[in-house]
This record gives sequence, structure tokens and C-alpha cells, in this order.
Amino acid sequence: MEQERVILGIDPGTQLLGFGLVRVEGKKASYVDMGVLDLRKEADAYTKLQAIYECISEVCKSYHPTELAIESPFYGKNAQVVLKLGRAQGAAILAAKEYGVGNVTEYAPRKAKEAIVGNGAASKEQVQLMLEKTLGVKLESRYLDATDALAIALCHYFETSRPVSAGGGKCGWEQFLKEHPDRIK
Repeated sequence: MEQERVILGIDPGTQLLGFGLVRVEGKKASYVDMGVLDLRKEADAYTKLQAIYECISEVCKSYHPTELAIESPFYGKNAQVVLKLGRAQGAAILAAKEYGVGNVTEYAPRKAKEAIVGNGAASKEQVQLMLEKTLGVKLESRYLDATDALAIALCHYFETSRPVSAGGGKCGWEQFLKEHPDRIK
């Protein structure tokens, strides 16, 4: 019998940090919760990091995640932005690791959107719509900044539940369909 997994997805930011959680029971993922930490009113960068740490610590205490999937910083035109995102990511990872979350995996922003929508350049609204359809829930539009985090958590589930090649790499659609009847609609 497979152990229940709770995957915490985080879209780190120093202005808005999104988090989303999915529970995996057997071969089915279900929505748990999501939210946004709004840091825009806080001017001090180090106080923002403390708030991120405290927020993720509380999320971990409330939901007991077993795995963390986090968006990796991407390089843009401004290296300072990447540095700030890396710090936010570090504060979130530290909180989760101190709580006891074992597995931490990073995903590029485009990877999660591609896994959910099929398009790495999808909008937050497109991601939300596909998450609603995939998870069978209605998500409030005020949480658009958390949809990317939920997408990262669900992307991690998809990535870690792929059928592993068995018997010298001979694993086709027929075997996949037998092992994942819930993924067929």
C-alpha cells in the first residue's frame, strides 16, 4: 500500500509568495489548499525573508507536507531580481526542511505551466482554468498568484508518478493505461 503524500508547491517572491498543496492517495491527486503571502507593504528585505520563513513554517505545521516542489529562479535582465528570488526560495526551503520535509525539487516556471496547460507561456488565468478542471475544484481568482504554486505541486506529482521503464525500457501506453486508469477521461 502506497503511503499518502502531501506536496507543497511554492512560487517564491519578495512581493507575493504563492503556495499550494495537493494530497496524493494511491494514484490520485486532490486539492488541499492554496494561498498568497503579500509582502508588498514591508520595505525591509530581511523582514520579508523572516515573514516567508514564518509563513511556510505555519503551512508545514498545518498540512504536514512530505515533499516540496519549488519554482527555481530564472535569469532575466536584472541579476538583483534573481538574487532576491533566491533568498526568498532559501527562506522557504529552510522552513520546510526544518519542519522535516524530506524531498525538495526545483522546477522551472515554464516546466510547471507546460505540465498543466501544455504551454510553457500560459497565463495565470489559463493555469487556473486547467487546475480547476484537473483537480475538480473552483478556485477563487483572488488567488491567481497562488495558482503557479499549485501548478508546481501538481507538476511534481505528474513527474514523480510517471511509469518507470521496466524490463529493459519496454513500457508502453498499454502498461501505462493499466497502471493509471484514473488518468483517463
